Amino acid sequence: MAHTTLRTSYSDLTDRLNRFPQGAPPSDLLFRILSMLFSEEEAGLVSLMPIKPFTAEKASRIWKKNLTETQNILDELADRAILVDFEQNGETVYALPPPMAGFFEFSLMRVRDDIDQKVLSELFHEYMNVEEDFIRELFTRGETQLGRTFVQEPALSNENALHVLDYERASEVIETASHIGVGRCYCRHKMEHMGKACSAPQDICMTFNTTASSLTRHGAAREIDKKECHDLLQKAYDNNLVQFGENVRESVNFICNCCGCCCEAMIAARRFAILNPVHTTNFIPVIDEETCNGCGKCVNVCPVEAMTLVSAHDPDKPKMKIARLNEDLCLGCGVCIRSCNKHDSLSLESRPKRVLTPLNGTHRAVVMAIERGKLQNLIFDNQVLWSHRAMAGVLGVILKLPPIKQVLASQQLKSRYLEALITRTTH
Repeated sequence: MAHTTLRTSYSDLTDRLNRFPQGAPPSDLLFRILSMLFSEEEAGLVSLMPIKPFTAEKASRIWKKNLTETQNILDELADRAILVDFEQNGETVYALPPPMAGFFEFSLMRVRDDIDQKVLSELFHEYMNVEEDFIRELFTRGETQLGRTFVQEPALSNENALHVLDYERASEVIETASHIGVGRCYCRHKMEHMGKACSAPQDICMTFNTTASSLTRHGAAREIDKKECHDLLQKAYDNNLVQFGENVRESVNFICNCCGCCCEAMIAARRFAILNPVHTTNFIPVIDEETCNGCGKCVNVCPVEAMTLVSAHDPDKPKMKIARLNEDLCLGCGVCIRSCNKHDSLSLESRPKRVLTPLNGTHRAVVMAIERGKLQNLIFDNQVLWSHRAMAGVLGVILKLPPIKQVLASQQLKSRYLEALITRTTH
């Protein structure tokens, strides 16, 4: 009976997690992971909470517990970085982040002794690298991804630097952040427990704004100033790490500094032939075949194996090699540029078609939900209609989308009300 109850609690929590546009397919491995991070009671309680941020008062009503007990539970979950808490309209609100990027990573962003991080790392590895469902759900469904690549600014020429927008610069994210935190790299920390970690620095995972405020307040990350964060960014450049950040233009909440050997996204790209598990930059390397000497350094540092060496077809030098780029695989990160023996042999140029980046988290969530058939989860959250203000925000995003995605949104909701609103607003 206890086993059935346990299974039901974690099944309910899994159903709650799958309201997010990026889901967490149920499996025995997932239940084991959740049982390490949540008690049975916590799993049942969290499964009842809405997607949008909520107050302690709202949680108290939903859980039918007094406010003091509710507050203690919420603070305990925030202390373990399962929930994030932040100020919104003058009051403290709480939110359950998705598994990724979210509480999966947060569980390994620091060394802790309240859970067995080695066992947890092994479970994460099996769930993501042996079972395929989670990774495929995370990286292959829909056109809009959770993350995007930042171009390495030292790799830009003076001319290209003029065409980089502020939100495309990691340095600008640092400069405009209200709060900054740094923690352990989830991927390399996990691989360390697996005995497979590389030598790249671990204490270099950056969080910003509301996420950083919560994680640093509860000790899941270390608060740092802008100067130290810029120094860490330079350290990441020096170690040929790729900057993956939140796929939004405003209020970026994280930038990971990723290696090709440990990063889940780049492992997935190679293992499952996923072309772009995160969005590329608006740049792409161009090879000068006349000056390339085939040294292979660009091949060695490319995190997604987009660079290879091929025959130069030089009749006087039959063994001569030159670099060749697979544009479909290339992230446009610029790591290869700085490694080139002859810097004039590799340069970054603008992609023919710009990569579109959602304005903010709401914009991204709505588009991802439409593409993945989950828009109804955002609008009919917790079995209660959103406020008129929230509905207006969602509709505002939908109305700015191409007509085909507006149709998808209407089809998913099967709502005459929504269809009428869209029609009325566009005519």
